[in-house]
Amino acid sequence: MKNVEMTVVGTTLTITVDLSKEFGPSASGKTTIIASTEGNVTIPNREEKVGLNVYRKK
Repeated sequence: MKNVEMTVVGTTLTITVDLSKEFGPSASGKTTIIASTEGNVTIPNREEKVGLNVYRKK
């Protein structure tokens, strides 16, 4: 994962992303990647999965 932190308290999932970071252009070059789970990942200590992409237009 890039710039993504996940925590679970009880039954609440909290996802934290630092919006000041950048990881370069997307494959198409139209956007800049801020954070990504790089596909679907399992939530810590759970069976559910999450897929997340955060990006901004160039």
